Amino acid sequence: MDILPQNETPMDRTHRLIKEKYWDALTRRIDAIHLDQVVTDSKVAAKYDCVYVPAADEAATKYFQAIGNSIFSKNRSPELRVVPLPAPDKITGEFVRNLDGAHGLLSLALETNPEGKIGGVPYVVPGGRFNELYAWDSYFTVLGLLQDHRNDLARGIVDNLLYEVQYYGKIPNANRTYYLTRSQPPLLTSVIRAVYDAGMVDKNWLANALKLALSEYQNVWLGSERLVKIGHYELSRYYDSGSGPCPEVEPGHYEEKILPWLTQVPPENPDVPLTAFRFLNEYLYANKHRELKADGLTLDAFFKHDRAVRESGHDTTHRFDDRTADFVSVDLNALLYKYETDFAELLDSDFGGKLLALGKDFGDATFWRQRAALRKEAMLALMWDDQRGFFFDSDFARHQRSTYISATGFFALWAKLFDANDSKELGRAQRMVAFGCEKLEQPAGLSATAKESVVAARRHDARQWDYPYGWAPHQMLTWRALKNYSLDLDAARLAYRWLYTIVKNAHDYNGTVPEKFNVVTGSHEVFVEYGNVGTKFAYIATEGFGWMNASFEVGMNYLTPDQLADLRLLKTPPQK
Repeated sequence: MDILPQNETPMDRTHRLIKEKYWDALTRRIDAIHLDQVVTDSKVAAKYDCVYVPAADEAATKYFQAIGNSIFSKNRSPELRVVPLPAPDKITGEFVRNLDGAHGLLSLALETNPEGKIGGVPYVVPGGRFNELYAWDSYFTVLGLLQDHRNDLARGIVDNLLYEVQYYGKIPNANRTYYLTRSQPPLLTSVIRAVYDAGMVDKNWLANALKLALSEYQNVWLGSERLVKIGHYELSRYYDSGSGPCPEVEPGHYEEKILPWLTQVPPENPDVPLTAFRFLNEYLYANKHRELKADGLTLDAFFKHDRAVRESGHDTTHRFDDRTADFVSVDLNALLYKYETDFAELLDSDFGGKLLALGKDFGDATFWRQRAALRKEAMLALMWDDQRGFFFDSDFARHQRSTYISATGFFALWAKLFDANDSKELGRAQRMVAFGCEKLEQPAGLSATAKESVVAARRHDARQWDYPYGWAPHQMLTWRALKNYSLDLDAARLAYRWLYTIVKNAHDYNGTVPEKFNVVTGSHEVFVEYGNVGTKFAYIATEGFGWMNASFEVGMNYLTPDQLADLRLLKTPPQK
């Protein structure tokens, strides 16, 4: 039984629950003892519980095959099967599609304890139906763990991400086979720096980590599927090498989406309408309906864009007009700019400007500064709107800059794209903050996109990564972005709005910390697309939600002493 300390405020209780209970409740390992906790997947149906192991990791293959061959595994229901995976270059979209009905868990790193016992390296999951190691969630979780001195878990997450690059060729969206065709917003160099700066690893670890980060940067984000040449500029886009509908989406998700194609098909029997289920099966397995077009898109193209928006981590939004793969986006290229400056800074600070293990060019800090300068030049040319003073995604297929206002514009300031020591560039940063706050700041924090952009969108179905909803990663990156340009009071104001909302909802609903909020109303009541993970109020929440937990722990650092006192009293934020 949880004994509540006397006179504990709602703020202090939320902090205590996250630090002392929620992180542990969200911790997972993939090994013999913990396998049942992670192998079952509520998102897809499969005849067997499957664990897929990279064949190149011989020790892991031997370990998991021993588990699979045990009497326990054969007698469990469903049966556990261990399957070796081929090399990353053999894992194509067609390969993954052929796993339908047999998707499973991707194994992660193993470690041997001082007693010689093998176990899984620990990691933290988001929570609820998301019971895997997610790519971009992990960065924010690591920040929260470090804030709470859970260095063991923070290090474990990063080691598992590096393992994925080494053996799967990328950091998959999450460690399930249906995610192998895509990644998520790249933050690997940032988590590497976070654990290195915390003093948890040595320089040899850093050198190896940078080598793997280089592999991800070069082979994934600068690979032929994602690198886009626009005139003499080169920028990157989100993409997914798979095809057709995503197996992991909730049942019925595509039924309304595919109506523009389905309604073009006359039923063979007027008394028996063509169902979405049958239509999709005919498309997937009988090669039918591929010539149909709606809004100029075939189903093949529609699903390519649908998959790409999931790699963006913003699934879904009207921001890309349902053509995500046709855009080079501010967020992705700002994150890659951060990779380039991270490489330059780490090579300078820890390796005397050169690290031969990375190769002649990639091991030179000067090379990375040049790369960053070229990306900045391209972003300014194609994404910067000097009239409005903000960054916008670039629609390279239609040769135009988007006008859709998104909190992801702040990613450029988080990556320090503008030089705070240059008066002209500092002025641009200040203009960005003024414009972004005017359009996006709501009573409970930043909305993912602006109301005016949602109103002007071609379609008007509600999307969870649009106004009026707000998400932890946008808040956390924006707070840091503002602090980069000494706009501490603005960061504190935004952080207070968000943290008040977390505490108020936790106070009113049994300590629950959900996935996202309606930042206009300040409510957890978000009935859009996939609902709101972590809002089962019949019981006291036992885990919160990964990056929301992290935003609370990290966010308290941005508050002034007076704001901390106000938060303990649950004082309502000032009106916007």
